[in-house]
Amino acid sequence: MRKLLMLLLVWGCSLTLSAAEPAAESAPPFAKLVGDMQLKDGDTVVFLGDSITHQCLYTQYVEDYFFTRYPSMKIRFHNAGVGGDRATDALARFDRDVAEYKPRYVTVLIGMNDGGYGQWTPEMFGTYERDMTTLIERIQAIGATPILMTPTMYDTRAALLRAKPPRPVDSPVNKYYNASLAYLGAWVREQAINRGFGFVDMYGPLNNLTIEQRRDNAEFTFIPDAVHPEADGQFIMASSIIEQMHRGPAVSSAMLTLAGDKWNAGKNATVSDIQGDANGVSFTLTAKALPWVVPGEASFGYKVTHAGHRLSNESIRVVGLAQGQYDLKIDGQTIGTYGAAQLAFRVELEENAKTPEYQQALAVAVLNKERNDKAMRPLRNLWGALKGKRYANKPEELENFMPQFDAELAKLKALVEEYDAKISAINKPQPHRYEIVRAAGKAPATNTEKQSTDKAAAGN
Repeated sequence: MRKLLMLLLVWGCSLTLSAAEPAAESAPPFAKLVGDMQLKDGDTVVFLGDSITHQCLYTQYVEDYFFTRYPSMKIRFHNAGVGGDRATDALARFDRDVAEYKPRYVTVLIGMNDGGYGQWTPEMFGTYERDMTTLIERIQAIGATPILMTPTMYDTRAALLRAKPPRPVDSPVNKYYNASLAYLGAWVREQAINRGFGFVDMYGPLNNLTIEQRRDNAEFTFIPDAVHPEADGQFIMASSIIEQMHRGPAVSSAMLTLAGDKWNAGKNATVSDIQGDANGVSFTLTAKALPWVVPGEASFGYKVTHAGHRLSNESIRVVGLAQGQYDLKIDGQTIGTYGAAQLAFRVELEENAKTPEYQQALAVAVLNKERNDKAMRPLRNLWGALKGKRYANKPEELENFMPQFDAELAKLKALVEEYDAKISAINKPQPHRYEIVRAAGKAPATNTEKQSTDKAAAGN
């Protein structure tokens, strides 16, 4: 009886405590993270950022990708980077430099300056959180999807090597700043995940590939001034955007198979007028896209990210050739010599500078570089000049500057559109005649050789 009374007393107390506690709130519904920029004809992408965006490099390489991967679509890109900007500065120019372009997506690379180049503090982070939250809400209010990107790395070692005399290793910027940027990036990631935005990790790839290179060269850097990645580092940034925010198709994948005495074709390319036998074949191929090619200044970044194979991929397979070596010719020019077994497995062409597709894509990249150098970067410099006038806090000077600003802005925007039209005129894949012929001095195949190659191809 005594035990029963004690149990009733405990049960009653627990009911009283439960009644006094407020009911736990259920978790809010979470939106699905945006994993792909699904662009269509006429869409606009705005790259919003600070001086790292103002450099017009990672943005340019992303443009190169879309100009060549989707040649039938007109996708517009606007660089909205201004040197020295923090989130609050981006808000000050948001209406004319972002909203006016009616973007479908806005990438946001803000934080390098917001961190204050020192140790993390609650005050620093509070300001960043407040202004970034407002910026995100402004992007959503214009019907665009935010793609939040972590700040890039601060390369302490590069700073120590560059400075004369060097700052002390234990100065706040050298001791803490790369870690402070990681904190801001972690907050950005949580915002993207919890609110269903796009997200790109810029910090990780730059830090990880820097570490990889320093295994062989202790003084290696992608960022000589510690803050602004040069072309190779900027290509790493571009490849991070494409890899993490776009599931694009391969450039082309053509397969030819000899069945009896007839060649058949399939896969992601238009193949016609096939002629040949077990000792060679010729055909006309029109790809659906061009390979991702960037100017030579970013060639090392392209190499270390394996961007060709992973993010471009232009290949052919020819199954049924007799054993031996074959020259692959395109429009009469030999672009490589391959064994029958290699051709049956796959030959990748996206990095072969001899192909007409590569040269056409390079022409697009060169023209886009000119577009950025002569139109987009001056446009960004103009916005930088306006920021300087605003910061000078001289209202009369700012008022007098605005007509000049408006006129020059209109002129540069028109120049960007001219370049866009020029790019659209040269980025369409063209038909090319492919020939696979016995390499010089190689005899035609015997039946035994053909059977041997057929077996090897079947194993693939």
